[in-house]
Amino acid sequence: MKAVLHEGVSGMEGLKYGEMEKPEPKAGEVRVRLKTAGLNHRDLFVPDRHKAEDPALVPGSDGAGIVDAAGDGVENVKAGDEVIINPSLGWQKNSDAPPEGFEIVGMPFDGTFAEYITLPAENAVPKPGHLSWEEAGVLALSAMTAYRALFTRAKAKEGMTVLIPGATGGAGTFLIQFAKSAGARVYVTSRSEDKRRQALELGAHKAIDSEADWNEELSGEKVDVVIESVGAATFNKSVGQLRRGGTLTAFGASAGDTVEFDLRKFFYGQYNLLGSTMASAEELEEMLEFIERHEIRPVMDKSYPLSDFKEAFDRLENAGMMGKIVFNIE
Repeated sequence: MKAVLHEGVSGMEGLKYGEMEKPEPKAGEVRVRLKTAGLNHRDLFVPDRHKAEDPALVPGSDGAGIVDAAGDGVENVKAGDEVIINPSLGWQKNSDAPPEGFEIVGMPFDGTFAEYITLPAENAVPKPGHLSWEEAGVLALSAMTAYRALFTRAKAKEGMTVLIPGATGGAGTFLIQFAKSAGARVYVTSRSEDKRRQALELGAHKAIDSEADWNEELSGEKVDVVIESVGAATFNKSVGQLRRGGTLTAFGASAGDTVEFDLRKFFYGQYNLLGSTMASAEELEEMLEFIERHEIRPVMDKSYPLSDFKEAFDRLENAGMMGKIVFNIE
């Protein structure tokens, strides 16, 4: 089968488009013939974390396709079923944190940037009927992450104000739609005037320049919730925009992992700082019901054939996208 592989050299230089053996499903597994796959920021880190001496690895965490084979003992999924990939391995029930043994599709196990993937049958989830194949193929990882960060962790609800710094990637565009659909007032930041305009069209109530004085742009208004995924570049501005007793939930650090902040100001402000990552299968089910009820769709940026993976990776790395990048596999 055709696939994007990482082997032999650490970093992006180890990625190539080539052939590998089609996998066979083991007991309890299914094989999915993938039609589309979604690119995520996680895929930028995998080539650095996958060691050059390790066996070839297929990256990719998101995808959608048709089940074409099932291993022994599989009862609830059958050949011909249209499914999306749940990238969260070994996390079924909602919990405070993922259980021991939790992994994400695409490392250390082969992922979705290939014509076929095998995975536990429970991770092949019925495709939402209102989504196209391209939309379904980019859905799960970003939408699950956004759903847990916003609702399970931050407990956002109707009437709250939610600030989303850098809300132009996959998770950010879901956060705008989720918060708006829940009845919250949504503010976003972006350095790009065009992306701020698109965020407003998507449902944000205000879109401000990331480089501006946020407090001034919001006329001194403080917010109930900040969903932070940028990291060092925005963290202190995010804390500064919280109301006393407000909540900041962090699920990413695209602009730096390490931050310094005024601890005394933080505890006097009675702020809540929460971490979040991915989501359980239970939360995925809740999220799918939510997007079908509100007819939410991923914001699509650009599609590429799998063989043009280098151009897709470059677009993601250089923050050129608004929404999700998709690979068309067939």
